[in-house]
Amino acid sequence: MIYKELETEIGSIYILEEDRNITGLTYDKQETAGIEKGSSSLLEKAERQLTEYFEGRRKSFDLPLELKGTDFQVKVWEALEKIPYGETKSYQEIAEEIGSPKAFRAVGNANNKNPVSIIIPCHRVIGKSGKLVGYGGGLDKKEYLLHLEEQFKNN
Repeated sequence: MIYKELETEIGSIYILEEDRNITGLTYDKQETAGIEKGSSSLLEKAERQLTEYFEGRRKSFDLPLELKGTDFQVKVWEALEKIPYGETKSYQEIAEEIGSPKAFRAVGNANNKNPVSIIIPCHRVIGKSGKLVGYGGGLDKKEYLLHLEEQFKNN
């Protein structure tokens, strides 16, 4: 396993790779403890795609991912990938989409465990009232990402 650090408008992002798959994208350097800093063609591709995203030139990602989670978590993450760029859905809407309408809190927990934030856009999930709630990187980052997408969604 190796990782690459990417400096962005919202701070450092750490991209993790294992066995030619992206396995993590985090704001927390502590999650890289014990992992070698390195470079690979896949990490370079991920860096390029994330840079394009922050420049408003990329609306989706094309990277091999290895997502480790429960069946429920994976189902939630797959639903998150379907939220269009520049749009949001509530935890309740995601719960209904995956066939578990009462599981909106569990959707929130699965969102929190998303190993590749931004790539799987958990920042596009908001409270039923429309309020920004819960984001592992902090609500300021969530607000920035949503504003970025709003700004470029019609380009």
